[in-house]
Amino acid sequence: MARRHAAAVSAFLFLLLVGHCHGGKTGICYGRNADDLPGPDKVAQLVRQQSIKYVRIYDSNVDVIKAFANTSVELMVGVPNADLLAFSQYQSNVDTWLKNSILPYYPATVITYITVGAEITESPINVSALVVPAMRNVHAALKKVGLHKKITISSTHSLGVLSRSFPPSAGAFNSSYAHFLKPMLEFLVENQAPFMVDLYPYYAYQNSPSNVSLNYALFSPQSEGVIDPNTGLVYTNMFDAQVDSIFFALMALNFKTLKIMITETGWPHKGAAKETGATPDNAQTYNTNLIRHVVNDSGTPAKPGEEIDVYIFSLFNENRKPGIESERNWGLFSPDQSSIYSIDWTGRGNVDIMTGGNRSNGTWCVASTNVSETALQNGLNWACGPGNVDCSAIQPSQPCYQPDTLVSHASYAFNSYYQQNGATDVACGFGGAGMRTTKDPSYDTCVYMAAGYKKKTLRSLFANVMNMPTYWSDQQFALTIVFLLLSYSSKISTKNSTATPAPSGSSPSLLAQCRTLLLPVLPIVIALGFL
Repeated sequence: MARRHAAAVSAFLFLLLVGHCHGGKTGICYGRNADDLPGPDKVAQLVRQQSIKYVRIYDSNVDVIKAFANTSVELMVGVPNADLLAFSQYQSNVDTWLKNSILPYYPATVITYITVGAEITESPINVSALVVPAMRNVHAALKKVGLHKKITISSTHSLGVLSRSFPPSAGAFNSSYAHFLKPMLEFLVENQAPFMVDLYPYYAYQNSPSNVSLNYALFSPQSEGVIDPNTGLVYTNMFDAQVDSIFFALMALNFKTLKIMITETGWPHKGAAKETGATPDNAQTYNTNLIRHVVNDSGTPAKPGEEIDVYIFSLFNENRKPGIESERNWGLFSPDQSSIYSIDWTGRGNVDIMTGGNRSNGTWCVASTNVSETALQNGLNWACGPGNVDCSAIQPSQPCYQPDTLVSHASYAFNSYYQQNGATDVACGFGGAGMRTTKDPSYDTCVYMAAGYKKKTLRSLFANVMNMPTYWSDQQFALTIVFLLLSYSSKISTKNSTATPAPSGSSPSLLAQCRTLLLPVLPIVIALGFL
């Protein structure tokens, strides 16, 4: 038993350390639909002052690209919808664009992504048939100059690309977009590019406040949570629900391995009289909670622990944008570069706001003694089945099997589901068979999950995130962790070997930091794997 615990602890240490080496990225969208913004050089300086590492722009403006030279800020540049016709018709058009707008400034300006088209399903002119040919031509142009593996090509979408987004497990793409979506998804898989989507919980709340609570939209710990009836997963915030609706839509088309990247999300700080949710406090709350959610690699209920890269909209207010008042007031900064509200970009500051993945403060969920055995059995069956709870601990000869009573077994299963799904009231429902308590129900060697416990056990995390069997031995798990780590390090090493050398005196690379943290633990895990 001691060896099993040691192996599990060592494996967990690896996961913890690897988590510090990965981590979701948080960037900013730099829109320029305004006539009062500071020049690109001042913007680049502001971005560096704020320690922002990733910036999305919507075109390939030369002055902007030049401004970010030698800053280490990674740019995502865009090909506007208006250019899709020219880009799709002739390869020479793309080659010329690359030669004039990108190559003269690369790699002094770090460009990591090119978005070809933006929310094309929302375009007043139908350009959907042009986007994939344009993407292929951009890829061909990059390949000619040897940059096709250094700059990733994709295209951004609105949530309107779905015909259904609720419940998340029923997420489905609009069939009328199949003619361009399928070849696009195939292109993304072939080139290991992410599916990019712009998500706005604000609009879900603003358009239907009676169905979407403000707490749910803002990642508030007071959110009651929503259960997906098909999966039993509990959603404590709208952002996760929207991300998972995309994931399930991709899975329905057999593209579940595609990574999802959020290329726009945010909250307006000002709006018209009817836009009561558009306030500086709400904008600060949403973006602060979002950053924490990303930095902590909270993942989503369907993909716990999955890192998600996010770009917050937007750096500045844009006074020339048409539409209702809020359209011009998404900025974190005013044109004079003063902050409209404060944001902790590290996601670890002392902000009095919790993420949507909140945990209980010393509460557990146990079976009620005032309901029928049928109700308890139904709840137990559901938790250990559709609820995705690991009920092995209440099997014969396991720590929580005794006492062999329905109430005891149901209590363990109810609490596991409760803790793994946000520790909210709704997660302790079970049709009235569950009840919350502040008394720890653990006994002897049977330990109940408690506040702060990860959503999934170590085994469940591997099974769900890495598709590894839960029945593997500790030795297999430990050795597989080592293999995955070394494989990842090898990939980074190969990539870094072709990158521009770091200047003398610069801080250690991410790879070097990871190796420093991880290599001392390698012998322990390997030894435990063979014990």
